[in-house]
Amino acid sequence: MIRTAAATDFDAIVELNLESEHFLSPMDRSRLVHLDAMAALHLVAEAHGEVSAFLLAFREGAHYDSPNYRWFDTRYVRFLYIDRVVVSSRARGTGLGSALYRGVFDKAEADDVPCVVCEYDVEPPNEASRRFHAGFGFVEVGRQRLPGGKAVSLQAAPVPAAVAR
Repeated sequence: MIRTAAATDFDAIVELNLESEHFLSPMDRSRLVHLDAMAALHLVAEAHGEVSAFLLAFREGAHYDSPNYRWFDTRYVRFLYIDRVVVSSRARGTGLGSALYRGVFDKAEADDVPCVVCEYDVEPPNEASRRFHAGFGFVEVGRQRLPGGKAVSLQAAPVPAAVAR
């Protein structure tokens, strides 16, 4: 079941983020509360009564300090930025990530947003993320190196209904 995240989910979300922190930035509960307040979309996926995945996304103009978000915010007029998506190790391969991404594209279409944007690691490489995003029509629109040496591929995918208007 995919639904909007609630404050009662935050402890589970922080734990999920910690599990995948090597791909993401750190996020404690106070940081999550701050991000949730700015988010255009904050979804969780429940499986067997527990939060097994989450996704945070932001619209343009948010006061978000992420260098990847800022890259898009200086180049795109309207977008929905996927900041992070995490699926628990127990639920990987079950389609929860795809279900969350469909929720993002549905939100973008409903809000008449022309594209969904995100990034994934290329140094060190994250081949699974590359394949996943290609399946949703994402293409590279830039690259940048982050403090600490990690490099990311900046990606964008059109939202069909918005493009057709």
